[in-house]
Amino acid sequence: MQKVKYRYILIGVVLLTILSCKSNFNLKWTNEEAPEYFTAKFETTKGDFEIESRREWSPVAVDRLYQLIKHEYYTDIAIFRVLPNYVAQFGIHNDSTITSSWNKVKIKDEPVLKANTQGSVSFARGGPETRGTQLFINLKDNSPRLDTISFMDVKGFPVVAQVISGFDIVESFYDGYKAELDDKQDVITAQGNSYLRKNYPKLDYIHKAYISEEQ
Repeated sequence: MQKVKYRYILIGVVLLTILSCKSNFNLKWTNEEAPEYFTAKFETTKGDFEIESRREWSPVAVDRLYQLIKHEYYTDIAIFRVLPNYVAQFGIHNDSTITSSWNKVKIKDEPVLKANTQGSVSFARGGPETRGTQLFINLKDNSPRLDTISFMDVKGFPVVAQVISGFDIVESFYDGYKAELDDKQDVITAQGNSYLRKNYPKLDYIHKAYISEEQ
């Protein structure tokens, strides 16, 4: 009788763990369509900034941006790559299973319709259908290069949003580590923020992001 009771308890714990993981990602979220226009606020360790996004700029990727923000992906997210006078990049979740779940659902490639000017926001990518969860904010006008650069038959970085307030906050993100974490993204994904806070304590973080207006 005691063994049976213990078995039920163990099954219950396993089911609860599975359900709690699923609550942070649901495949049906990836089918949600963004409104034609929305704004979102990002609360960070340095203060708040706000973006606007228009679906016409990159429809499939703007849908994904909307899904990620709406379902609270950008919570306790390190701004791990800040290259002075170039870009500020973020998007690796503290929970590797959540990052992996989103990245398994591919975003088809699209052309660049809006220039990568100062304050614009684009998904990072490294080849065909590799846009996933990582975003970068252009700290200067990078349009001459990032609109046209070609890699593995993919051209440029389609813009999905624009910073409309708090750009001074974006400019103040800690940039002392520069590109030091470029080749440590696998470690960051596997070990999460505990690794970053121990080894790179000066990094800034996004506390949370949420939709502030829809049209």
